[in-house]
Order: sequence, then C-alpha cells, then structure tokens
Amino acid sequence: MASAGDRVLLVENDPKISDLIARQTLIPVGYSVDVVVDAASAIKQAFLTPPDLIIANLNLPGLSTKDLLVALAAQGVNTPLMVIANKGQEQEIIQAFRLGAADYLLWPARDAEVLSVVERVLGGVHEAHDRQRLDLKLSEVNHELQRKVRELTAIINIGKAVVSIPDQRILFQKIVDGALQVSTANIVWLLIRDDASKQFLLMAQRGLPEVWAKRINMPLDDGISGLVALSGETLSISSEPLLKFRVANLGRSACAVPVKIQREVIGMLVAVRKDAHPFEKMEQTLLEAISDYVSVSLVNARLFRALNSSAQTSVEKEKRQNALLESVRNSVAEELKSAAYPIELLLAGKAGNLTDIQRQALQSARAALQRLARAAEKTTPPVPITLKKK
Repeated sequence: MASAGDRVLLVENDPKISDLIARQTLIPVGYSVDVVVDAASAIKQAFLTPPDLIIANLNLPGLSTKDLLVALAAQGVNTPLMVIANKGQEQEIIQAFRLGAADYLLWPARDAEVLSVVERVLGGVHEAHDRQRLDLKLSEVNHELQRKVRELTAIINIGKAVVSIPDQRILFQKIVDGALQVSTANIVWLLIRDDASKQFLLMAQRGLPEVWAKRINMPLDDGISGLVALSGETLSISSEPLLKFRVANLGRSACAVPVKIQREVIGMLVAVRKDAHPFEKMEQTLLEAISDYVSVSLVNARLFRALNSSAQTSVEKEKRQNALLESVRNSVAEELKSAAYPIELLLAGKAGNLTDIQRQALQSARAALQRLARAAEKTTPPVPITLKKK
C-alpha cells in the first residue's frame, strides 16, 4: 500500500502509458507521481529531489534507461528504478538488472499488475528504511551505554583513589581528570579554601591556559566561583549570560559545583566547554557526586591530622611521665643510700655499743632499706610508643 509521502518519478514519453500508470493507477491510491519524457530530465529531477521510486521505459528516445541507471549511480542517487519493457526484451532487462534496476514490468500491463510491482519495490524500500532507522537507534543506544560505562568507571576509579592515595596533590589531579571525563568538558579545575586566609586556592587543573595554570596553590578568581561559595548551589551557565564573567575567556559554557562539608562550602569544582552547549542535568549530577568525593577526601585528611596530632601528644606526654619516673627513681636510690649509711655506722659500733634490742631494730631497718633499693632498681620506665608513618 502507498505510504504517506511516497513519490514516484515516471520517465515515459508515451502519453497513453503515462496516463494509465500515473492518473489511472498510482494517483488514485495515494501516490504522488511526477512525469518526465526523457532520461536527461529524469537525471536532473532525481538529483535535485530524489523520489522514492523511478519507473522508466527501456525504449526512451535519446539517452536510454541504461544510461539513466549509470548516471544515477555516478551521482550517488540510490533510488530504486523499475523498468518497463516490451515482451521480447528479456536481454535488455537482464542488462538493466546488471546496472542496478530493482524490478521490471512487461508491457502491455493491467493497472493491477502495475500496482503490484510498485508496492513490491516500495515495500522493500520501506523495509530498508526501517532497518536503517533501527540500526541508527541501536547505534545511539550502544553509544549511550558506552558513555554510561565510562562515567561509572570514572566514578569508581575516583572512589578507589580517595581511599588509597594519601597524597592529596595526586588525588586532586585524579579527581579533576575524572570530572573532565564524565562531563565531556574541555577544561576542569578544583579550588579549595585555605584555612588560614579563607581564600580559594587552585589545587589541580586540566586544560587551563598557562596564564591561569601557573596559579597553582594561589587564589584564582574565575568570576563564578564566588557566587557558588555564597549560594552553596550548583551553577550552570552558558552562551550570552556567561559573557559577563571572566570565565568566558575560556569557553561558552560553564558549570561550577560546590564542595561542602555539611553545609559549609570549602571548595569548588569548575568545568568549562568551549562551545555553548549547556551542561545537562545528568552531567551536573555526576560532577556533584565527584565533589562529594572531594569532601570525603578532605574530611579524611582532617581526621588523619587530628589523629596524628593526638597520637603525637600522647607520645610526648608518655615521654614526660617516663622522665619524671626516672627522676623519682634516681632520687629514691640516692635517699636510700643516704639512709643506709648511718645505720651501717651504728651496726659497726662506731657510735658505741648497742643493746641486743637496738641491734635487732637497726638490722630490720637495714633489711627494709635494701628491699626498697632492690625494688627501685627494678622499676624502669616503659618503652615509649612511636607512630609509624604510612
């Protein structure tokens, strides 16, 4: 059956044949039919506005239908061509097929035969178009799946980097590279707020011109990060509205995502495209996910510094306690020696004779002092605990 918009170009110089095919057969069932009388006119019209089907008589004057087939192929017109031939022209029909003809119709023919051949040829055309559309759709779906896989892989790699790379300089660069991949941007940079100066410093970048890139570890004013720092919300801007900001020197579309710890903005992830195509919602969501990884890495770094500081404080405290204990032990040992000396003098009779009770009391005191001395010698400070750097 005829499809809406099906156009047929009829190349026929016999008015009777043209009338039967066009006016009596094809037009009544919904086909649009243009009629030309020679191959030269058919070549010109087919090149300017290619029809869905060409019907051409093998017995045209001047340029033949075989010449028409060759000319159409040379011009890259792939419209199917059906030939009309008289009985006894089988050899010429075969030659036409070799040159690319799609079907044929032996004349004289009835309108039902004409319609049957036309519908058969156009049915094949429609199937070919459907296959092309399906192939295109499958290609688009495959391309989209590949893009999703790349995005997911980039996000996973960033997550692994956050938990495995202690060097923040290397980690920030991997995060920027991942953001560049998932956003299909041309330029990406990361700003982190300095705790002392409260300014946002350029920590990592990819694609910035040299005059901007040399500001690593220095404040960078791109014109839009300040707005994001105030609002705490993602800002996507493109085309004319972007021109009022300094970042317009780098591209025509930008997306700035805040890096937050709780509700506090402590950094910005900025992506820029050179063309004016705005960042889609999904791309913004992916950049926000990456900014969350930046937040996690900064929190981890703060916790590690706090833990390390606490551990260092504990070590210092333990050292002071050990030093105090050593000092007390030495003092006790000296005092015990001092206390034992006069007892030894008394026991040796240097101060006169002793009664049995006095001697026994002094011997007990001397034994007690000796036990204290031995106990003091055994009391040694514990081995200090030191932290191993990872």
